[in-house]
Amino acid sequence: MKEIHSIFKEVRQQSEKICQPLQTEDYVLQPIVDVSPPKWHLGHTTWFFETFVLKPHMEGYREFDPNYNFVFNSYYETVGARVIRTDRGNLSRPTVADVYAYRAHVDEAMSRFLEKNNNDLKDLLLLGLNHEQQHQELLCTDIKYILGHNPLFPSYDVHFLDAKQMMSNKWIAISENIYEVGFEGEGFCFDNELNRHKVFLNEFSVSSDLVTNGDFLEFIKDGGYQDFRHWHAEGWDWVNTQKIQAPLYWHLVDNEWWIYTLRGLEKIDHSLPLCHVSYYEAYAFASWKGCRLPTEFEWEVAATQFDWGKRWEWTESAYLPYPGFTRAPGAIGEYNGKFMVNQKILRGASEVTAEGHSRITYRNFFHTFLRWQYTGIRLAK
Repeated sequence: MKEIHSIFKEVRQQSEKICQPLQTEDYVLQPIVDVSPPKWHLGHTTWFFETFVLKPHMEGYREFDPNYNFVFNSYYETVGARVIRTDRGNLSRPTVADVYAYRAHVDEAMSRFLEKNNNDLKDLLLLGLNHEQQHQELLCTDIKYILGHNPLFPSYDVHFLDAKQMMSNKWIAISENIYEVGFEGEGFCFDNELNRHKVFLNEFSVSSDLVTNGDFLEFIKDGGYQDFRHWHAEGWDWVNTQKIQAPLYWHLVDNEWWIYTLRGLEKIDHSLPLCHVSYYEAYAFASWKGCRLPTEFEWEVAATQFDWGKRWEWTESAYLPYPGFTRAPGAIGEYNGKFMVNQKILRGASEVTAEGHSRITYRNFFHTFLRWQYTGIRLAK
């Protein structure tokens, strides 16, 4: 498994590279339930390889600390008890140094394991690597939330570059037809991308461009957050209960809009793709524009004709299994299937998605009120 061995080292190093700008205090915070401390991400991705590869498959492997199964298990009921998600920020111990020592211990054992060139576990190893890449994106978004809710608005990286788009201002027409969707071919995919199947689509059009900050500012100025007509009832309750007046990280200072970026607090760039909005806001904006959100299948069929990958794009589709979907046995079967309820599909990728971790068939999913991820809007009609 020489190739996987090389990829393993690269992926593991990237997780630590993401955390290099952090101070020790930054590693331990959990401002809200959806944000995990960076320290926990580093430990959890290590726990995955120890639990599913080393302990059951490497003879003579010495577990780093028996307590870590309880500390770093996320949601795998099959593997045993775990710290509840809301308490991850209470873990002052293990320390940051302990977690890095844990990573070094597991990485050294994995290196010896992978040198044996045993291909029997290739699928499991690829899942573990893609799992860590998912957490690399979560690391970026969680770090941004942690620093973006510090009253001093500290910078994470003054050289961070925003994803820009070339505006073409076109509507891409897709004809009525029967299309095939879902993953097909060689390479890795998650189980929720299988099986490839046919769908019938009516004629529709999709925007070539993502909605920009400037576009959404017009919605705000027109009283979009105060007009119930554009909102689902649940979304309208959310707006009023949470007193939402703008996307996440937007701040009105002396009648001028500013935004927290990974470089720090800056004036809003009207040309950049909108980011950090909930499904509720995406739906309301589309309604205000006299449009709608695409379904995930419309998005997949049209995606070859527009530039994507700057934002995770909300769709109008519920997160449901494809025809013939089956869960794998054991803990691995808990990876996707049990979350197929009360969530919406997002398609695309974002500027903090790991390199090589995006594809047209990728099905991301979140609850309708969440917006700490790099979520944006593409319109359809």
